Amino acid sequence: MRVRLLVGCLSLALLVVSSVDAGDWPQFLGPQRNGISTETGLLDKWPGETPKQVWRVKGGVGHSGLAISDGKAVTTLQRGRGQELVVLDAKTGKELKAVVLGRQYRNAMGNGPRATPSVVDGTAYCLTGEGILAAVDLKAGKIAWQHNLIGEHGGQVAEYGMASSPLVVGDMVVVNAGAARATVAAYSTKSGKLAWTAGRGEAAGYSSPAALKIGGKTQVVSFVGSSAMGLDPTTGKQLWKYDYVTDYDCNIATPIALGDNVFLSAGENHGSALISLKKSGTVFDARPAWTSFGPSSAMRNEWQTSLLHDGHLYGFDNVGGAGPITHLNCVNIKTGQRIWQEKRFGKCNAIFADGKIWMSTFKGELVSGKVSPDGYVELGRATIMERMRQAPALSNGLLYLRDEAEIVCFDIRK
Repeated sequence: MRVRLLVGCLSLALLVVSSVDAGDWPQFLGPQRNGISTETGLLDKWPGETPKQVWRVKGGVGHSGLAISDGKAVTTLQRGRGQELVVLDAKTGKELKAVVLGRQYRNAMGNGPRATPSVVDGTAYCLTGEGILAAVDLKAGKIAWQHNLIGEHGGQVAEYGMASSPLVVGDMVVVNAGAARATVAAYSTKSGKLAWTAGRGEAAGYSSPAALKIGGKTQVVSFVGSSAMGLDPTTGKQLWKYDYVTDYDCNIATPIALGDNVFLSAGENHGSALISLKKSGTVFDARPAWTSFGPSSAMRNEWQTSLLHDGHLYGFDNVGGAGPITHLNCVNIKTGQRIWQEKRFGKCNAIFADGKIWMSTFKGELVSGKVSPDGYVELGRATIMERMRQAPALSNGLLYLRDEAEIVCFDIRK
């Protein structure tokens, strides 16, 4: 089913950020879904063993990150009642609401929900581990609408669980479904009605779609199980496609744009590529500007999205098939050349703000450092939680992190 929505591309671009306050972190990887914050005035040196802790509260099981919007910290987790959307006061950590989204989800690679909610105009759009897409009215604390992506589109749950963080573009919410009748699906944010689908029969993978400006217009770029594709946000029309086959459909990192190029990376010893997109009539010709595949690749992002700053990518290069060795690399995005490497840095997730990289490690550490093409200088490192997969969230100088037991907030302002 396809419904053509009469929204101009400029309007779409504005609507993506129209309801976002300057300090909000309303979705996976922040305002622009690239892990980059514009905040300044952050710590160059920690005041003690850790930055000042503002609060710490009990959480729950799951890999979902935190979205910060309108003074609320929102995440999905698994507790006794099942998978829940939990709303906290962002300043105090006090739990304000909890909405059950579905039964408990269990998986050998970790239980509970994987996707991070997207919060727009007081509604949180979230996806459960088994693929239930729900819109939750945060004020009322009730589900406004929901869909079972797998049941409705004839698919099956991804091997490691459904992990696509919903993307709100204009009046639609887009998610990678990986089903027989819909590789990608878009729904009306207001009514919940299906707006369009794109692709058929391709696995969802574990990446989250991004709204990227290419050729002067906004596209939805979805990195699914065995390819990346650019889609018209209003109709779902496929504008380009680039095959990207990895073992176990483990495309996890979010696509990044540099001009009319898209950077893709995957672990499992696969590698990375910069895809050049050139307009050809109403579609685009997708060809690699450079590729760097195999064991000698410049960047093999496992489940982390690299950070692009001043023409350089800073990211985590995983050695082998999901092995324990991970390096921190700096790569020139225009050439694919690796500039430097911090060997055996460890599995991490990260965001970038105020000239610094803020990392949450798989071992439960908070780490901050300065990065540039000249190298890496560490500013602080401390164990603060148990094992973390989620990237930090940053809002108004407060850094939010979670593991599978707690949620914590630190003040990282100078």
